Amino acid sequence: MPFAGLLPELGHVALALALLVALVQAFLPLLGAQRGLAPLMAVARPAAYLQLALVGLAFAILSRAFAAGDFSLRYVAENSNSLLPMVYRYTAVWGAHEGSLLLWALVLALWTAAVAAFSRALPLPVVARVLGVMGVVAVGFLAFLIFTSNPFERLLPAAAEGRDLNPLLQDPGLIVHPPMLYAGYVGFAVPFAFAIAALLEGRIDAQWLRWTRPWTNVAWAFLTIGIALGSWWAYYELGWGGWWFWDPVENASFMPWLAGAALLHSQAVTEKRGSFGGWTLLLAIAAFSLSLLGTFLVRSGVLTSVHAFAADPTRGLFVLVFLGIVIGGSLLLYALRAPDADANAKPFAAASRETLLLVNNLLLATACAMVLLGTLYPMLADALDLGKISVGPPYFAMMFLLLMAPLVALVPFGPLTRWQREDIGTPLRMLAPWALLAVVAGIAAFVLAPQGGWKTAAGVLGAAWVGFGTLRFLVTRWTQPGARLTREMLGMSLAHFGIAVFLVGALLVEGLNQQRETAVRPGGQVAIGGDCFVLRGIEHHEGPNYTSDRATVDVLAGCRDKVATLHPEKRRYAAGGQVMTEVGLLPGVTRDLYVALGEPLGDDAWALRVHVKPFVRWIWAGALLMALGGLVTATDRRFRQPARAARQEAA
Repeated sequence: MPFAGLLPELGHVALALALLVALVQAFLPLLGAQRGLAPLMAVARPAAYLQLALVGLAFAILSRAFAAGDFSLRYVAENSNSLLPMVYRYTAVWGAHEGSLLLWALVLALWTAAVAAFSRALPLPVVARVLGVMGVVAVGFLAFLIFTSNPFERLLPAAAEGRDLNPLLQDPGLIVHPPMLYAGYVGFAVPFAFAIAALLEGRIDAQWLRWTRPWTNVAWAFLTIGIALGSWWAYYELGWGGWWFWDPVENASFMPWLAGAALLHSQAVTEKRGSFGGWTLLLAIAAFSLSLLGTFLVRSGVLTSVHAFAADPTRGLFVLVFLGIVIGGSLLLYALRAPDADANAKPFAAASRETLLLVNNLLLATACAMVLLGTLYPMLADALDLGKISVGPPYFAMMFLLLMAPLVALVPFGPLTRWQREDIGTPLRMLAPWALLAVVAGIAAFVLAPQGGWKTAAGVLGAAWVGFGTLRFLVTRWTQPGARLTREMLGMSLAHFGIAVFLVGALLVEGLNQQRETAVRPGGQVAIGGDCFVLRGIEHHEGPNYTSDRATVDVLAGCRDKVATLHPEKRRYAAGGQVMTEVGLLPGVTRDLYVALGEPLGDDAWALRVHVKPFVRWIWAGALLMALGGLVTATDRRFRQPARAARQEAA
C-alpha cells in the first residue's frame, strides 16, 4: 500500500499521541505548581505546542482525505461525494459530528498554544495551573474523539461513491460560521482555566486577572460573530425569512453568550475595585460550562434540530459524564475555596457604578437561566413521563423582553456613573435632554408606522436612548480636562452603539415586516409594500451536483420601474434527492426584498412567497459592532501594564 493510503492511520496515531501529550500537560504542571517544582511546571508550554502540532496534523490529514475523495473512510463516505464542489469538500471536514469535534479540539489546541505563547509575563505557577486545566479539557475532547467519534474509521470494503454533504451545509456559511462559533465557545476555556487556577491558588491576583480580560473579550467577540453569521445563514438559506427562531441549539449558543457578557462586566469590577470576585469566578465557570452543555445538547441526540449532529446514546453518555466531571468538579472547588475571593473588596454605595454593573449581571444571568429552563424543561418533562411539553418562541420572546427592557434602560447610566459613590442626580441631569429626545423619536415612530406601532416605537425609543446616552458619554469624556478616551472606553462605546443598532433591526423588522404567499403563473405578479414582483418564467437549470427549477422574478418599484431581477430556485440534489430552497434577495440598508419559490401547484402555477424586511440587516450590523467593541477593548494597553500603572490609568 502506498504511503498516501496509510495517511488515515497516521491521523489516528497523531490523535492518540495528542491525547498522551494532553495527559502529560494536565498532570505534571498541576503537580509541579502544587509542590513548587519548576521543572514540572516548565513542561506546560512545550506540551501545549506539541499538542497543537499533533491535532493540526490530524486535521490536515482528514482535509486531504476529503479533497481526494477517499471513500474508504466512513466519515468521508457519509459526508462527501465525487460531484461535490471542491470548496465544500474542505468545509465538509467539519460538516458532521466527527469532523466538528476534531475542529473543536483544534481550536482548543490553538487557544492553549496562544496562552502559552503570550503569558510569559505571568508567574510560572499561574501559567502551569492554567495550561494544566486546559490540558484536562483537552483530554476529555480527545478521548471523546478517539473512543466514540473517530473520524479515521475505515469502511471495508470502501464505498464506490459517497452519500454527499447535507444540502443545507452546501453553502458559504459553513466556511465561516462553525469556526467562528467554536472560537467563541472554546475561547471561554481560558477564563475558566484562570478561574480554576485562582481557586487552586486560593486568591485572585489583580495583575493576572487583568491579563485574562482581553482573552474573554476576544472569545465573546468571536462568539458574537459566530451567532450573527448563523442567524444570517438561516435567514437566506432556509427560505422562511426569519433571523431567530429560539431553536434549542440556537439557545445553546446564546446561553454562553449571555454568561460571557455578564463575565465581561464582572471582570471589570473585580479588576478595578476588587469587588465581585466570587461572582466573577462563578461566571467564568458558568460560561464555559454552558459551552460544554451546548456540546451535549447537539451531540447526544436529545434534541431534534436542524443543527443537531448525532443521536448516539454512547456519545451522549460520554459527554454527560465529562460534563458532570468538569462542571461538578469546578463547582465543588468553588464551594470550598471561593468564600475568600472578596476579602479585599472595596465598599460601595447603592448609587454607584458597581451597583449598576451588579444589576446588569443579575439581569443577564436571569435571562440566561430563563433560556436554560425553556430549553431543558421539555426534555426533563419527557424523561420523567410528565407529558410532551413544547416551549416555543412566544415564551422566550416575552420573558426575554421583560428582562432586557430594564437592562436597555440602564445602559447609558453605567459609563456616566462614578465608582464607589455617586450623586444620582448628576447622571440624571446629563441624560435628561437625551431621554426627552428619545421619547419624542419613539412617539413619532408610533404615529408614522403603518403597522406594528408599539414594536416600532419600542425599537426607535430604545435605540435612540442607548445611542444618545453613549454619545453623551463620549462627548463628556472628550471635553473633560485631562481625561483620555482609552481603547477600553472606545470598545465599550462601540458595543453599546451595537446594542442600539441591533434594537432598530430586531424590533422594526418584527413590527414592519410584510409577507405574502400566493399562486402565480408566468406573467403574473405579486404586489406588496408598494412594489410588484413579476414572475417572468421558470427554467430548468443544471448545477454541479444538483438540478433546479429556477425562476426569473422582476422587481418593479412602485409597480412601474424595474430595479432588479431575482432568481429563486428549488434545487434537487443528485445524491439523496433532497430538495432545497434558494431564495432571491435584493438587499438594502433600510429593507430587504426577499423571494422564495415554493412548490408547483399545477396548471403552470407556482407558489411564490414574498417578504419585505425593513432594517433586517441592522441586526447583523449591530452584532458586528458589539464584536468590534470586544476586540477593540482587548487591545487596550492597560491590560499589559504592571498593576500600579494600570490602576492609575483606569482612574
